[in-house]
Amino acid sequence: MKKNRIFYLATLMLTTSAPFAFAAEGGGGSGSMTYMALGCVVGLGLAAYGGGIGMGNAISGALGAMARNPGFYGKIFPTMLIGLALIESLVIYTLVIVLILLYANPL
Repeated sequence: MKKNRIFYLATLMLTTSAPFAFAAEGGGGSGSMTYMALGCVVGLGLAAYGGGIGMGNAISGALGAMARNPGFYGKIFPTMLIGLALIESLVIYTLVIVLILLYANPL
């Protein structure tokens, strides 16, 4: 319960401080790039965290189903692998967006 509170508090602090970081005056010097890099790192970390939790839940459910009925292994396992690939693709999409923001700098 305490970990959830800390996580929610940290998320709240990041989301409330972001507008102040991007509202700074200036012509987009190195300070704005620092905030963009920080946002990219936090976004990628949250995506990987969510993907890891999703994958863990998927594997847990599939293993529980296979343990209850081993005869359905042939149907459950390929479906689980496809689901894991789709979950991982979301993290990879986030990585691509982060790399575009850091190196192409479209802003």
